[in-house]
Amino acid sequence: MDDKKGNILIIDDDEDVLLAAKLLLKRNSFVVTIEKNPKKIPFLLNNHTFDVILLDMNFSKDITSGKEGFYWLNEIRTLVPDAVVILITAFGDVEMAVQALKEGATDFVLKPWQNEKLVATISSALKLKQSYSEVAKLNETNKCLQEELSPYKEIIGESKAMKNVFAIIDKVAGTDANVLILGENGTGKELIARAIHKKSLRASEVCIGVDMGAVSETLFESELFGHKKGSFTDAREDRAGRFEVANGGSLFLDEIGNLSMPLQSKLLTALQKREVTRIGANKPIPIDIRLICATNMPVYDMVGESTFRQDLLYRINTVEIHLPALRERMEDIPLLAQHFLKDYASKYRKNTKRISAKALDKLKQYHWPGNIRELEHAIERAIIMSEAEALTEEDFFFLKDSNENKTLLQDTFNLEELEKVAIEKAIERYHGNITKAAKELGLTRASLYRRLNKHGL
Repeated sequence: MDDKKGNILIIDDDEDVLLAAKLLLKRNSFVVTIEKNPKKIPFLLNNHTFDVILLDMNFSKDITSGKEGFYWLNEIRTLVPDAVVILITAFGDVEMAVQALKEGATDFVLKPWQNEKLVATISSALKLKQSYSEVAKLNETNKCLQEELSPYKEIIGESKAMKNVFAIIDKVAGTDANVLILGENGTGKELIARAIHKKSLRASEVCIGVDMGAVSETLFESELFGHKKGSFTDAREDRAGRFEVANGGSLFLDEIGNLSMPLQSKLLTALQKREVTRIGANKPIPIDIRLICATNMPVYDMVGESTFRQDLLYRINTVEIHLPALRERMEDIPLLAQHFLKDYASKYRKNTKRISAKALDKLKQYHWPGNIRELEHAIERAIIMSEAEALTEEDFFFLKDSNENKTLLQDTFNLEELEKVAIEKAIERYHGNITKAAKELGLTRASLYRRLNKHGL
């Protein structure tokens, strides 16, 4: 275990003073960096973190005014506002000490110092630094908690369609009713599920999410219900399933429309009995969860086609929330675009600050088959490629409307582009019905999902 007390930087033009202080402090388990030239202070502070800084007041021969010390004190405070600085001088007086404290110094010591007193002063300064850090951490924690407590923190929208969604969430969240969220890919179904949980009576408990489209047939029971050690080849230890982990909180089953009929039957049994049994175990485990499901698939059509159990649908959709596609809430595009611009400009350290009116018009005219996820990717790509303060319509040259897609189909031989356009047209033709679009394209639903992910749709 590291028993070092703290990182100390000492700046003094007297090499004897530097060496004496370093030897003393190292003996007392401090990590010490010494520097003779104060002009190196910016470099040191930009490349290292120090808990306490000891700064000499005078660096020029025969100068005792302390002006240099005050100058470098201000420089340090500018670079590191919460720096803990102790000023040292051989010519101290009360007035200079008072001025030093007013300008941000933590303490003031005279040369030659008493070893015990210097160590005690630095130890006190370290406790002050620690308290600064704890306050900063507490403030950041409170900020994060406040953000987390806001159920609509990440859901951006002022359109009538989104206000209707918010109204339903407000009504249903405080109950334990099962909720089914319906919406196309990229509309933000998971954000809605998290918002419901945050506004629910179970908000202090966990919300566990499972992507049902990514759970294989063979791992379904292990993933959801858990298993006992040795119950199958790779079961090297006992494992709780997602139902068990979510007990007392909420369970979000995303892409539930992807489940095969046999898996739907197993899920229905668990929901009806309100208990699960781990693989390899005999004793059932009671479960108390709030169930939230989501899918982009036409589950009512699937019931008619006998690919989705009607009794399961009744079980999961006490309340339905229909999440609008982006083309149904075009008035939200400026808000969403500005949100993504701010995020990605910060991420990529770009000076991009706004989106031109013509660019926004272009974004509003586009159909957005990939919805908000596609808009986010479009803004990210534009920011990466742009060097200007404002994104213009030319920065979104890669967005092609229906007429441009027809021209592309006629004029290009690029297989990737042709595949993407064909998928977009099929999904548009069948209004987001993945089953029908896949059939039109000669693909299975799983194959179409893989291609949607590949093209970012």
